[in-house]
Amino acid sequence: MFASRASILSRCCRGARVPRFRSFHALPSSPQSKFLKVSEEVRDAVATGKPVVALETTIYTHGFPYPENIALASLLESVVRANGGVPATIGILGGVARVGMSAEEIVELASTAEKKTALKVSRRDLGYICGMGLAGKPIHGGTTISGTMILSELAGIKIFGTGGLGGVHRGGETSMDISADLTELGRTPVTVISSGCKSFLDIPRTLEYLETEGVCVGTFADGREGSVDFPAFFTRDSGFRSPRVIQNEAEAAAIVYAQSKLPVSSGIHFANPVPVEASVPKPEMDRIIEEAVRLANVEGYHGSDNTPFVLGKIKELSGGKSVIANRALVESNVKRATRVAVELAKLEEMDRGVAARHMPAFPSVSRTDQEVPEVQATKLETTPETVVTPELPENSDVLVAGSLAIDLSCDYTPFGDERVQVAPIPHTSNPAIIGQSLGGVGHNVALAASYIGSDVLFCSVVADDLSGRAALASLEKEGLSTAGIQILPPTSGTRTAQYVCINDAKKDLLVAMADMGIVELPKKQLDFDGFWEPLIERTKPKWVVVDANWRPEVLAKWTTLAQKYGARVAFEPVSTAKSRRLFARDGDASPVIGPAQTIPNHAVSLACPNRLELGAMYMAAREALLFDSPSWWDVIDAMGLSQSGSRERLVSITSASLVDEGLPQQSIQLLPFIPCLITKLGEAGALLTQLLPPGDSRLRNPNYAPYILARASSSNASFGGVYMRLFPPAAQLSAEEVVSVNGAGDTLLGVVVAGLAKDSSSARIEDIISVAQEASRKTLANPGGVSKDLVGLREKLGL
Repeated sequence: MFASRASILSRCCRGARVPRFRSFHALPSSPQSKFLKVSEEVRDAVATGKPVVALETTIYTHGFPYPENIALASLLESVVRANGGVPATIGILGGVARVGMSAEEIVELASTAEKKTALKVSRRDLGYICGMGLAGKPIHGGTTISGTMILSELAGIKIFGTGGLGGVHRGGETSMDISADLTELGRTPVTVISSGCKSFLDIPRTLEYLETEGVCVGTFADGREGSVDFPAFFTRDSGFRSPRVIQNEAEAAAIVYAQSKLPVSSGIHFANPVPVEASVPKPEMDRIIEEAVRLANVEGYHGSDNTPFVLGKIKELSGGKSVIANRALVESNVKRATRVAVELAKLEEMDRGVAARHMPAFPSVSRTDQEVPEVQATKLETTPETVVTPELPENSDVLVAGSLAIDLSCDYTPFGDERVQVAPIPHTSNPAIIGQSLGGVGHNVALAASYIGSDVLFCSVVADDLSGRAALASLEKEGLSTAGIQILPPTSGTRTAQYVCINDAKKDLLVAMADMGIVELPKKQLDFDGFWEPLIERTKPKWVVVDANWRPEVLAKWTTLAQKYGARVAFEPVSTAKSRRLFARDGDASPVIGPAQTIPNHAVSLACPNRLELGAMYMAAREALLFDSPSWWDVIDAMGLSQSGSRERLVSITSASLVDEGLPQQSIQLLPFIPCLITKLGEAGALLTQLLPPGDSRLRNPNYAPYILARASSSNASFGGVYMRLFPPAAQLSAEEVVSVNGAGDTLLGVVVAGLAKDSSSARIEDIISVAQEASRKTLANPGGVSKDLVGLREKLGL
C-alpha cells in the first residue's frame, strides 16, 4: 500500500557550494541556469559527499496512473532516505529542468498523467522543451532514462535507480528502433540500476548493442552461485547469460569508483532481478508478451508510442500481475541503487581525506611527528585504516541528543613546599596535570547508559576537523555508534566543541571554559528532516535525553520529535545559565515549556538539575509567568498542600537546611511542568520529587507513607499524589579518591534513564537512584570520565 499524496514531504536543507562537474556542454559554468535548477538539498549533498540517487519521472507521467503515481513518488523518495541516501527526482516543469523536485513540484508534474499533457523527454527533447519554455510556451516533461542521465551528470550525481531499461525492439535490425537509453549509456558516465530491459524487447541484441557502446553490464547474483541470466524485467531469468555477475553493492561501488578514475566516459548498467515473490513465471509472461507485441504491430504502434501500448496490453493480459511486479521491482531497484551510492560514498571520502555528514567514520590521518593524546584511556586512531560506515541500530532504548566535545582537564598540582596552596595562583603559570578525554554532557550520558547495558543511539554534531576525527574514532572505541553524528563541512565555519576545566588541588572545579558554538547553531543549519528524524522513526526509542547545550529552538525540535514518535523526554540542564532554556523563547519559536504544557500535556517528563540549576529553572519559569497560568494552578490546587503545616512536613522528609534553601519548594512548583525532578546535591545526596500517576500502588503501601507529601484532592486530577524522598550518597569518597568530577552528574542521569527504559511500565525511579549514585561514585574515582566499571552494575538493574 502506497502513502497518500499528503505524505510526500518537502525537504529543505541548508545551501552549500556546488562543486565543478565534468561537463557543462549545454549550460553555463554553474549547473544553475535559466534551463536547469538543482535543489539546495541535492547541491548540499553532492558538495559534502552524501550518497545521492537520481530518480526519473517518465514512470509518473507515462507509467502509472494518477494519483497512484504520486504515492509511488513518495514511496521511492522514502526508500532512498530510509537506506541512507538523498533522493533527486528529476523532471521538467514549464521548460525548466529540475534536479531534486519538491513535493509540490512532483504533484504538479505527476498530475499531468490524467490528461497525458506531459512530454516524454529523452536527449533529443531537452533542447526542444527548454527552448519552448524560453519562447513563452512552457511544457511539462517526464524524463526518460537518457534524459535523466544527462541531467544527473550535470548535477554531479553518479547513481540512478529506475524500473526497466529501454533496448533494441524486436525487428530492430530493419526498423532501427533502438532506445536512446543505450546510446546514452555509451557516452554519459552515470550508473543505471534497473531490472534489465523490458521483456518484450530483443534482449540478445540489446546486450550486443551495449557491448558495442562500451557499456559494462553486470547482474546482481542475489545469492546465486556461478553464472546468472540477465533479467527480463517481469521475470528473473531471460534465458540469456549476463556478461558479468556482481555479488553485492560493495562490488558494484568498487566498479563505479574504478571506472571514474580511468579515462572511460561511458556509463554502467547493473541489472537487479525482480524480487522472487513478485516475479511472473517466464512461460506465462512469454505468451502474454507475444500477444501484446502482435497487437501493437496490428494496430500500428511504433517508436515512442510502442512501449506504453505494449505495457498497457501486458497489464491487461496478465490480469494485473505485471503491475505488481513493476511496483516491486522499481522499489527494489531504488533500494539497491541507494546502497550502491552509500558504498560509493565510502570509497570517495578517502579521496577527500574527510568524511561526509552521512559517512560519520572519518578516515585516519597519518601523524609521524608526535603522539596523539589519549582519549578515554585509549589512543586516538591516526594511522590509515579501512573506513567503515556505522551500522544503524534496528531499535534503541535511549536516544541521547546532546554535546560531544574534546575535554581538557587541568588539575592543579602544587610543588612540595606549596601544598598548603589549594587553588592555583592567578595571573601566572601553575604546575598541573593536563589530561584529554572525550566528553560533552550528551556523550557522557550516552556512554553511561551504554555501559550499564542499554541500547543507546547518540545524536550530536561535530566539525570536519582534527578534533572531529578524534571524537568519532574514540566513540567507536567506546562502543557507541556514530550513525547519529552529523558532520558539518569546512564551509560551515564551525569547530568541534571543546571544554577546558581547571580544578584545584582537591579536584574541585574552579573555572571552566567551553567552546560549544557548534551546538548553538540554529535549527536551519542542522539536518533534522533528512538525518535525525528518520533515525528516531526507525529506532523508536523509549526515552530521548536532551542536554541544554542546544539553543532553545533546537531543544523544542528535539522534544517535538520525541513526542511525535512516542518517546518520553529527559532534560539535563548543563549549567545555571543554560538550564533556563527550557522556558526561553528563541526568536519566533515557542519555548519547550509554555503555560499550557502541564501534565498530562507536558513536554518534559524528567529533569536532573543540581541545586543551582534547579534555582535557575525555577526563576526562569517564574519570569515567564508560568506560575500564573490557570493550568498550573489546577495542578497545584489538586495537590491539597497545607500552607500551615507544609514546612514541618518538608523538613521531616528532607532537612531543615534544604527547606531553608528552598529546594523542596522549588521542586514542587516545577512539578506541574516536569513531573519528575532529581536534584543532585553533591555530598548531601539526591532529592527525588515526583508526581505519582492516579492509582499508583505506592499511594496505598504503608512502606511509602513517609514519602507521600500529598495526595490528589480530586479523583479527576491527572495525578495521584506527590512523592518526595531524599537519598543519601552511595558512599563518601576521600579527597584522594576523587580523581575527576567531570561526568559524575551525567552518569547519574544516564543510568536513571537506562533503568527506566528497561521496562517503562513497571520501572520505579526510587529503585534505580541508589544504583545511579553508585555509578556516579565510580565515575568520580575514574581519571577518564565515565567509568567502564559501570558494566559491573548491570545485574543490579536487570540489564
